Amino acid sequence: MEQGYRDVSMRGIAKQLGYSPGSLYYHFREKADLFSAMTAEEFHKLDNLLEEVVSTSPNPGRERLELIFLSFIRFGLENKRSFELMFLIQEPGLESYTSQAKMASYENFTHAVMESLQMINVDRAKDVHLIWVLFLSLHGFVSFYVHSPQTYEDVAKLADLHVQLLLRGLT
Repeated sequence: MEQGYRDVSMRGIAKQLGYSPGSLYYHFREKADLFSAMTAEEFHKLDNLLEEVVSTSPNPGRERLELIFLSFIRFGLENKRSFELMFLIQEPGLESYTSQAKMASYENFTHAVMESLQMINVDRAKDVHLIWVLFLSLHGFVSFYVHSPQTYEDVAKLADLHVQLLLRGLT
C-alpha cells in the first residue's frame, strides 16, 4: 500500500517478508495472483461481517438495514488499507483477478439489503439500481475518509446521519 501496486515487486515483497523470491513464486505465479489472494481474504472478512449482522439482527427491515449500512462504513474505516485494496486500486488487468470475490461480496450485500428492504417497501426491494446506488453512497462515504487520519469513532455521528438519510429515502 505504501509503494503502490505498480512499484512493488515480488522480489521486494519476498525481501520484506524474509523469504526467497522462489518461495513466493511457488505459491503465487505473479504479483496479480498474490493481490487476488489478499483481496479475496478481505472480501471474506466483509462477507462474514455482513453474515453476522444479518444473523444477529432481531428482525429484517429498517433496523437491519441500519446495521448493514453502518457495519459497511465501520468496516471500511477500521480497515482502511483493506478497503483500499478491495475497492480503490485501479490497475489494468487486475479486475480479472479480483472481480469474482468482489462480485460475490456485492451479491451478498444485495441479497441482505433486498431481504430487509422488502419489509419497508416491496417495490423498492426489486430495484437493483437502487441497491447499487445505496452501495455507491456507502462506498463514497468511506472513500472520502479512507485517506484521512480520522477513525470511525471520529465520524460516527456523520456516518449515522448519512445512514439515517438513506433510510429516510427508502420509506
